[in-house]
Amino acid sequence: MTETKLPFQIDWSSRSKMRGPGEQSLGKLLHSLRDRLAPDAQGVSLTYVDDRGMRKLNREHRGKNMTTDVLSFPSSVEKGAFPHLGDIVISLPTAEKMAKKFGVSRRREVETLVIHGFLHLCGHDHENDHGEMMELQARLERELLETEPLSMSLKRGRKPGSKVKKLKDGSRVVVTGRAAAALVRRERVKKEKKIKVRKVAKPKDPAVKRGPGRPRKEAIAVPTKRVLRRRRPSPSRSGVIA
Repeated sequence: MTETKLPFQIDWSSRSKMRGPGEQSLGKLLHSLRDRLAPDAQGVSLTYVDDRGMRKLNREHRGKNMTTDVLSFPSSVEKGAFPHLGDIVISLPTAEKMAKKFGVSRRREVETLVIHGFLHLCGHDHENDHGEMMELQARLERELLETEPLSMSLKRGRKPGSKVKKLKDGSRVVVTGRAAAALVRRERVKKEKKIKVRKVAKPKDPAVKRGPGRPRKEAIAVPTKRVLRRRRPSPSRSGVIA
């Protein structure tokens, strides 16, 4: 006698400008997680957000005013209600940054975050256990994804000394080492050029301001009279030459 599996509904939603993996990429993984960890669950929600939305959720629900990669919201199912497991929220920009650090695709990083979030929905908590949750997560990645697990202990942020470089297509990447040092030198040269241009530019004459007092009267042009002088009669001359 074969065991009939309960239906499992996955609600997908996105509030991010980036595009995340959908049913074709993650559907099989979510069904496998349900079968292994929560066989009685009949629904789960997966939402993609940007860093701004994730920061707001993290501040409201955990009191941390910063973004993060994944948050889980287990549902408290009442008796007779639909057995919904809970909500998993993933920040795609943060997932993209971590994928570049590990040298993997965005989809591969999201798979790790889905497994991590699903374990939280099932009651696991790596902050209060002795490493059991992370061991189980690594085992699930090897079994369900058939690949080596990605580390979750790496600091989810930029390395000290790293810089953000803007590419020609408008996208931004984090650079470190020599690339970051070269970017700092270019920025310093640009600043020095701007300072030189400001020094060479001729300063504008400040406008002369009148102090308090009577308003200046406008000068009225008065036509000047021409004075005619009389000519004195010249003395008469004789024709004798001395």
